Amino acid sequence: MHFDISQVTAYQWVLAITSGMVIGMSKAGLNGLTLMFIPLMALAFGSKASTGLLLPMLCVGDVFAVAWYRRHAEWRYLIRLLPAAVVGIAAGATVGVGLSDNSFRFLLGGIIMVLLALTVWLDVRKKENAYPQTWWFGVVAGLAAGFTTMVGNAAGAITNIYLLSMRLPKNAFIGTAAWFFFIVNLLKMPLQAFVWKNMSGASLAFDAIMIPAVAIGAGIGIVAAGKIPERAYRIFVMAMTGAAGLLLFVA
Repeated sequence: MHFDISQVTAYQWVLAITSGMVIGMSKAGLNGLTLMFIPLMALAFGSKASTGLLLPMLCVGDVFAVAWYRRHAEWRYLIRLLPAAVVGIAAGATVGVGLSDNSFRFLLGGIIMVLLALTVWLDVRKKENAYPQTWWFGVVAGLAAGFTTMVGNAAGAITNIYLLSMRLPKNAFIGTAAWFFFIVNLLKMPLQAFVWKNMSGASLAFDAIMIPAVAIGAGIGIVAAGKIPERAYRIFVMAMTGAAGLLLFVA
């Protein structure tokens, strides 16, 4: 990928800085914002190029999130997700080159909306154990998350739905998601750089300039998440996940 910082317009700088702050906020507590920055960067830099620019920014956000919430992770849920996620990442790396942007957006949006509708329905019915608590549920979620995170950095909504279904407390929810994405995003770096070739020294220099924006967003996310009650946080994540799913249909 050819990327030239000197050719970045003021419009692109504004969208990139905004995306960096949103990434920090989403990684550090406001998880429902996860998908909101993807259309912003795709709009500014193009779909394929934007994934290469986003991934290092996501990794920086992961570092802040893991540093703050590392003790709250529920590793039994991570163990269910990670092996299948690795397989999903490999599948995404293989088919991602030939998958059209529109096909992916509509497929992902449909999956998100179906899973979100199921989550809301079960919440209304107050069925605490209505979700399958067996190993295969984590495998399916891990495969879907791995594939979508590789193709479009867009696994946040699927991971949110899975962790919501496990009814984790707020800090455990954030800490588990933080470790999951820290691990899978590091695994994706060599695939993006050497298989898809959409990262370069110039793009990494651009990402380095975005670190303060990600840091500011992370600070905002930590403070805001600490002030939101458990039930309100669950509703917030559902609402923002639904908005992001709808956005995929119209972006």
